[in-house]
Amino acid sequence: MTAPWTDWDHITKIDPDKDLVEGETFEDVCATGTDALEIGGTLDMTEEKMERVIDACAKHDVPVYQEPSNPGVVIDDDALDGYLIPTVFNAKDSFWVTGAHKEWVRIEDGLDWERTHTEAYIVLNPDSSVAEYTEADTDQTAEDVASFARVAEKMFGQKIVYVEYSGTYGDTEKVAAAHDALDEATLFYGGGIHDYDSAYGMATHSDAVVVGNLLHDEGVDAVRETVEGAKDAKADRDAEAGARTA
Repeated sequence: MTAPWTDWDHITKIDPDKDLVEGETFEDVCATGTDALEIGGTLDMTEEKMERVIDACAKHDVPVYQEPSNPGVVIDDDALDGYLIPTVFNAKDSFWVTGAHKEWVRIEDGLDWERTHTEAYIVLNPDSSVAEYTEADTDQTAEDVASFARVAEKMFGQKIVYVEYSGTYGDTEKVAAAHDALDEATLFYGGGIHDYDSAYGMATHSDAVVVGNLLHDEGVDAVRETVEGAKDAKADRDAEAGARTA
């Protein structure tokens, strides 16, 4: 069975600790054309905040996944399409590679394994909250990033590799190196996607771009612009691939 994210070009990440732009609703978010919603944040997460956003988004026809920052905020909700659990491959502390996950499997009633998937994060912005939170070693060359991606896929069986620049537009050489290193795993990219051009540019080096802060800072029209950029990049990649094989 093909994983759903293999068809995604654009993902909108909603931080339950942040407000939407005044006057906008979660229905508006779901109408942007984004392929999936990822509900999660690094700091100040609670079950109540998660539940509020999940309930609001689940009413609409867009896949909804929870990306919980810790086991204490996991929401057991049939409306969720699944759970995306981060593991930070370049964390200095092994807690973020396997230690936290040891606690995940102890949650009450256990994980729903049919809907639980992991994301192999490579965190590369040293100034981001997630880098500080996980003590990530962000000083990585393009070759290093490619090696992490290959280790994630070939040795750890990861289906999703996530290059995370949270808050800033990343190094396209490093993102492209990660993409080229993968055979079947899907590459997510997140960080600094703020308009059509930035979405188009990074979507040429990854399989799906993730937009987060933009939603809370500028709103759904700005997000819709990045959806168009990501999807145009995908169409151009497909056309180019078709021309090569013709």
